[in-house]
Amino acid sequence: MAINDRHPQRRTLRARALAAGAATVLMAPMAACGSDDGGVPVLNFYNSPVENMQSVVDRCNQEAAGKYKISYQVLPRQADDQRVQMVRRLAAKDDSMDILGMDVTWTQEFASADWIREITGDLKQEVESETLEPAVASAQYNDKLYAAPNNTNVQLLWYRKDLVPTPPKTWDEMIKMSQQLKGEGKPYQVMTMGAQYEGLVVLYNSLVASAGGNVVDQDGKKAVMDEGAVKGLETLKTFATAGVTSPSFSNAVEDDVRRAFQGGGGAFQLNWPFVWASMVQEAPGLAKNVGWARYPAIDANTPSKTTIGGSEQAVSAYSKHPDLAFEAIRCLRGPESQLYLAVNSGQAPSIEAVYNDPSMNEAYPMKDVLLEELKTSAPRPRTPAYQNLSTVVSAELSPPASIQPQQTADSLRKSIQDAIDSKGVLP
Repeated sequence: MAINDRHPQRRTLRARALAAGAATVLMAPMAACGSDDGGVPVLNFYNSPVENMQSVVDRCNQEAAGKYKISYQVLPRQADDQRVQMVRRLAAKDDSMDILGMDVTWTQEFASADWIREITGDLKQEVESETLEPAVASAQYNDKLYAAPNNTNVQLLWYRKDLVPTPPKTWDEMIKMSQQLKGEGKPYQVMTMGAQYEGLVVLYNSLVASAGGNVVDQDGKKAVMDEGAVKGLETLKTFATAGVTSPSFSNAVEDDVRRAFQGGGGAFQLNWPFVWASMVQEAPGLAKNVGWARYPAIDANTPSKTTIGGSEQAVSAYSKHPDLAFEAIRCLRGPESQLYLAVNSGQAPSIEAVYNDPSMNEAYPMKDVLLEELKTSAPRPRTPAYQNLSTVVSAELSPPASIQPQQTADSLRKSIQDAIDSKGVLP
């Protein structure tokens, strides 16, 4: 959901989005008393700052024809600030919150705390039949649907076609290609996110999933750190110490990586699709020499699995108008809305049929690779304690060059179990 450095996969593609909604953000804590507007029920929709979201809200209000009015309450830009505001208000049973725009990592936590309502009936059938399966899975808790996926996302491999005619299929191949380019005195760096934050957890989670491993069990109640998890640590350690990363790797977040690659110093970039629109606009000369491919695998005979991101919409357990809120979600995240935000704001749709629309060809020239990855994407560890887990994992992995695979795995097993066993949620 968030457009920020912690959850950048939902970052809007255009620089002007940084200014859009800024004034509204300042007013957000004061807004939304939940009153009706001349007898028309007002549905307060709390969501991150998304370019052109107000246009979607306006269209949905027009279609509602006076049955309800959606009021877009823009949350702070940083994901942690968004979550803290929601958690505090939900814990206080604030009935002015109706529709919640959530990061995919919050669903388990909010559902386990009974803060959001289960989705049933026609909307449930609609979501489950039209939406990409991994996105649906991220919206479930205890086999029940609690949120409707809006946008979704995975990282791709971006590479310089003028330096590497054929993209690498594995991490080992990519490292060797990079080392060869370095020896030839050409741009060679493999650029991706290595700072101590969620981006590093996403990188490690993709490596673990690609190695067929798990850090927690299926129920999300026990830390396992199996063989695949150790393999992921080995791969991350090898990458960080192979002499192919940028000097700032252990401090780099998404936009740092985007800008550095656009500056021409890298041969490879592992990042979200938002980088493409920025590249076309800001570095068109480079863009014509850049291709995209599936995220590199651990094993050449086993396709990679990348971490799924995105945002979801849920109805607060304390909403005064839950039925109307569910009806409004149908419009807010429906095919027309998802197509509009994909083309105009760079949000990858969660509804598969939207990718077939001709207007997606220009906005998402990489859509075939993106869709292929999305269909086999991996969730982050599914546990209500994910925020705690993410914090301890990023701390244990930073800096990546210091990883001692088996020792780090043993330490992570204990740290993750402690995070899972923690009482309550983070404030």
